[in-house]
Amino acid sequence: MEIPNPEPEVVRLRDILDSPTYQASRAQLPLALGKDLNGRPYVADLRDMPHILIAGATGSGKSVCLNTIITSLVYRHTPKTLRLLMVDPKMVELSTYRLLPHLRHKVVTDPQDAAGLLKWAVLEMDRRYNLLNANGVRSIGEFNERVEEGATLRRFEPKGADDDSDRGIYDEGVLPYVVVVVDELADLMMTVQSEVERPLTFLAQKARAIGIHLIVATQRPSVNVITGLIKANFPSRIAFRVASKTDSRTILDQNGADSLLGNGDMLFLPPSTSEPVRIQGAYISTAETDRMMAWYRDQIEIRNKALDEVEAAKESDILEQMRAFEHEAEMAVGAEDAGDWDDLFRAAGEVCVQNQQGSTSLLQRKLKVGYGRAARIVDQLHDAGILGPSEGSKAREVLVGLDELETICGHRGL
Repeated sequence: MEIPNPEPEVVRLRDILDSPTYQASRAQLPLALGKDLNGRPYVADLRDMPHILIAGATGSGKSVCLNTIITSLVYRHTPKTLRLLMVDPKMVELSTYRLLPHLRHKVVTDPQDAAGLLKWAVLEMDRRYNLLNANGVRSIGEFNERVEEGATLRRFEPKGADDDSDRGIYDEGVLPYVVVVVDELADLMMTVQSEVERPLTFLAQKARAIGIHLIVATQRPSVNVITGLIKANFPSRIAFRVASKTDSRTILDQNGADSLLGNGDMLFLPPSTSEPVRIQGAYISTAETDRMMAWYRDQIEIRNKALDEVEAAKESDILEQMRAFEHEAEMAVGAEDAGDWDDLFRAAGEVCVQNQQGSTSLLQRKLKVGYGRAARIVDQLHDAGILGPSEGSKAREVLVGLDELETICGHRGL
């Protein structure tokens, strides 16, 4: 039987971070959640979870929990090894982190921009899987170990026929962990559900091995917000006090969260278990968070110290990147619907014949076009019999020579 302490103790995050449990933890992404019923610090590894769903009514401690999780992560990592993406439709909870150097993009408040951010994360997931596949490794940890050992690693893009032998060498350093923090899922599900549920599901299903993790919170744990599709792919959950047994079952699949005391009292359901752990959540005050951000503001050059200028220059605006990608895709679809052959069809065919291979990335590099247009041209070259069928991550085989290419283009008036 559990009896509330008449004189509850405030669990300070500082105490957890200074504890031997946290200091000696070998977790790659340690989360200082609080203390268990025996008064022992409780530290979990986000990498093992690998995503967290957090729910709790107003005033239950959900927002403080998000702050402790973010602080736990940046306490251990520099911007070179950890990048954060934050979505805050309420425009108040996460805005305090706007100067955090770990941010890959500014804090997003618009639901449509949030959808774009999640879609970018899916593209980044695919890019990383292609990179791992090109180097025969299975996880971000194994890949980063090889980078630190000085091993020669390959980019995913094929080298082409030019003489620059270094073009295909990977030289961008370790892959940082990417943690996506969504403060209020309900606002997104009410406005752009069709655009956020799919990328959230893709990421939850596949992103673990390549170091992308999700932390999603809501104060309305109804079935309309935490849909079966989302719930099935978030094995780790944190429940604060909720209004009803129904809400408790929605988040935990069992009663209990409705009987919590509030003020950080939580039930943490680790992955692969059915019995939640009761924890008194760690507390970080607004003043402490403000002091941390003031330190970063005073040390504004920390980003340039942690990320060299070359890497920083490569980081284009995520939403601009997504808008360009979607524009290319729309143009490609429109041209296909009109039955048009791309204006660069002949040039693309010549590139493939000269390099004796065909791929989207090769055309992107040689013709300076976006992914969507390059992918459409590759499909057209295949339909015209110039390129062979897709072979997974391998470049396509070229089936014709320059004379045959000239004949094919002539028949199409190109």
